Amino acid sequence: MLLFLLASMLGAVELTNEGDVMRAVPLQSQIHHVQPMTGIVFWDDSENNHSRAIQLEYSYVRYSDVVTEPGRYDWSTIEAKLNAIASRNHQAILRFYYVYPGKPTTVPSYIKALPDYHETHGASEKQSTDFPDWSHPELKRFTKQFYTHFAERYDRDPRLAFLQTGFGLWAEYHIYDGPFILGKTFPDKIYQAEFLEHLNVTFKSLPWSISVDAADTEVTPIAESPSLLKLSFGLFDDSFLCKQHAKENEQNWNALDRNRYRRSPAGGEFSYYNKRDQKLALATNGPNGVAFEEAARAFHISYLIGNDQPLHQTMDRIERAGMACGYKFRITGFHVSDRSARVTVQNTGIAPIYRDAYVAVNGVRALKSLIGLTPGESMCFEVHSGGSTPRITIVSDHLLPGQVIEFDAELR
Repeated sequence: MLLFLLASMLGAVELTNEGDVMRAVPLQSQIHHVQPMTGIVFWDDSENNHSRAIQLEYSYVRYSDVVTEPGRYDWSTIEAKLNAIASRNHQAILRFYYVYPGKPTTVPSYIKALPDYHETHGASEKQSTDFPDWSHPELKRFTKQFYTHFAERYDRDPRLAFLQTGFGLWAEYHIYDGPFILGKTFPDKIYQAEFLEHLNVTFKSLPWSISVDAADTEVTPIAESPSLLKLSFGLFDDSFLCKQHAKENEQNWNALDRNRYRRSPAGGEFSYYNKRDQKLALATNGPNGVAFEEAARAFHISYLIGNDQPLHQTMDRIERAGMACGYKFRITGFHVSDRSARVTVQNTGIAPIYRDAYVAVNGVRALKSLIGLTPGESMCFEVHSGGSTPRITIVSDHLLPGQVIEFDAELR
C-alpha cells in the first residue's frame, strides 16, 4: 500500500472507475511520412505518382464516361482509375466536370439528343468550347441523380479520399472567360441551392468540396444564405499562393466561413497564374512572399495539388511540405491496467482528420473516434484492453492495406 501511495504521488499510477490500478506506460514513436488523406497531390497520370512522398492522386472525370443512356450507369472507368491509384497505395481525389476549355461538354449523349436541349458554343481560354444547357430539366434531374448513385457506390470506399464538385469551367464555380448566362450556361441560383442540399444529405461519409469561387454573390446564392453556409461542404482553392491571394482568394474563404475546416476539408492547387507561381511554390518565401507552410497553417490545408512540383523541387522537399498538411497526432498519456487503457491524444497538425479513426490497444478500438479533433485540442480515450505488454496503434476502416496513421510520442 505504501508503494502504491508513493507511486500515485509521482504520477506513475491511476485508478479506474472500477478501482483497477493503472500504470503509466513508456512509449516512443515518431511520424516519418506524409499521413493518409493529406499532403501534396500529383495527378494520376504523373510519371512521379509511384513516390512515397505523396498519399493522394487527383483526376478529372467525365459524367459521360459513366452514363450515355438514361438510367444506365457504367462505373468501369471509375473503377479502373481507383484501382490504378490504389495499386500505388494512394487514395484518390476526383472531380466531375461538364465544361473544359477547348472540349465538348461531358453531358450524357442521351440528353444532348433531346430535341429541346440546346448547348451554347463559344470561346474560352481562346479555345472553342461548349457549355451545357442548364435551362433543361433533364440535365438538372440527372445531375442530382448521378450523385445519388455515386454515393450509393463510393460513399465509404477507402480508395476515395475526397470528392470535388461544381459548375462552370473545370467545375470551379465560374465562367470568367466565355458566355456566362445564369440559368442557361450556368445553373440558376435556385437549382444550385437544391444541388448542394441534395449532396449534403446524400453523402454520409465522403467529404465533398466546392471551389472558393462559389463566394461570388452574382453567380451563386451560397455566401448570402445562412442555411447553405451550414452545409457540410469543404473548400478548394485552385490558385493557392497567387499574388492577389490576400485581396481576392482569402476574401472568398472568409465569405464561405473560414472555420468550416473544423468539419470539412480545406484543399486546392498551387496557382498557375504565371510560371513563377509554380516554380517558387515551395521556395523558402513562396512565389509572393508567403511560405507554403505558413499559408497552409493559416487556411488549415489538408491537401494541395502540386503536380508540377517535381520539375522545381526534390521529392524530399515535396514530402516535407506534405507532412506540414492536415492532421498530426501526438500521444501525451498512456496508462493501462490489466483490463483497460486510457490514452490521451493531441492533434499537433493544422487540420482535423475527416474520416473515423480510432486509438486501439492490442487491436481493441477506443469507444470514441478521432474525427474532428481540432488543431491543438487533446482528448482522453478509454479502451477496453490492457495487460502487461500493451501495443498501441491508430486504426481506420478508411485506409488501404499498407497505409498507416503514425503518431508522435515521447513518454518515459
